[in-house]
Amino acid sequence: MQFKDVIGHDTLKKQFIQEVNDDHISHAQLFLGKTGYGSLSLALAFVQYIFCENKESHDSCGTCASCRKISALQHPDVHFSFPTVQAISKLSDEQFPEWKKLVEEEPNFSLNDWISYSDPKGRKPILSVHQSQEIIKKLSLKSFEGNYKVSIIWMAEEMNQGCANKLLKIIEEPPAKTLFILIAENQEVILPTILSRTQLVKVKPISDQEMEKYLVNKGIQDDELKKSIVARSEGNARLAKELASGEKANNQNRTDFIQLMRICYKKEVLPMLDWAEKMGNYGREDQKNFLLYALYMIRQSLMKNYTEEQLMRASAEEVTFLQRFSRFITNNNVQDFTQLFNDAHYYVERNAHAKLLFTNITFEVMRYIHRA
Repeated sequence: MQFKDVIGHDTLKKQFIQEVNDDHISHAQLFLGKTGYGSLSLALAFVQYIFCENKESHDSCGTCASCRKISALQHPDVHFSFPTVQAISKLSDEQFPEWKKLVEEEPNFSLNDWISYSDPKGRKPILSVHQSQEIIKKLSLKSFEGNYKVSIIWMAEEMNQGCANKLLKIIEEPPAKTLFILIAENQEVILPTILSRTQLVKVKPISDQEMEKYLVNKGIQDDELKKSIVARSEGNARLAKELASGEKANNQNRTDFIQLMRICYKKEVLPMLDWAEKMGNYGREDQKNFLLYALYMIRQSLMKNYTEEQLMRASAEEVTFLQRFSRFITNNNVQDFTQLFNDAHYYVERNAHAKLLFTNITFEVMRYIHRA
């Protein structure tokens, strides 16, 4: 992974390059931000630049032996830790081939993506004391190639207390030329003693301009379409990619959302059941895309009502609909709508019975829309 392969974050890239060139790399860093913002991509590009044998002023060369090994996630001095379901594996290494495959397909994948991919039962993975012992064991050995030893801990907030406590000493006083990079979305659940021993690197949402460039590279040329995806993705490349891949269904999402709101407002029970039946027959990715679209339209309605349209970020077709619809989204029901669609997205990811789930949505929407 080279810096040029990471979407946006030019300021952070320059900071990392400066740290390496000044030989002033903090031994423990916490990359904090949603995985879709590119935290793992940045970490991999940073590490590749550190190890690169022919560094350029703006990036790693991408062709030397070290760059090729890191790009393939095969460098012997770069170690990866990530949450695992303990009933499947207590150590990350045992599931590394599966995790590596996800990284190669989409480095900005989320914890939910990993859960869905790695465990059919959808159980919660953790970083346990067994993994912390493995980290310490690996870092106590000499480096294979005489350079840094790096431990990348993905989703570090999933460390249980035993794991975190076990790592405190080595993070505070690591062996020479040892680098920790912790990647996390939520610092609130990380032990304060871990936080105090790491340098915070805030990975912010990808800018609208950079996201538009990314979408153009993905083949999205229509300006209205780009505007809609940029608004819905909120700086999250993983989500933007998901939305872009399903954009042939964008008009269908809008049609389905409008139909849902109209039949629920009119309390037309049979059409509501027919709508739920239709949605239940969609593929899982299409169902998830619809629910994300519904959340987006609820947010845009709120923006129209309370910011005099100044913060609205919608396509022309969506604005036309929102002119009439937004008055039905108020402080009395917006939290209910948001939780309803968020929960539904969560359950679809976990293979909930789709027709029952969408039937429940219709009746809840009918309740909420009359609460405006």
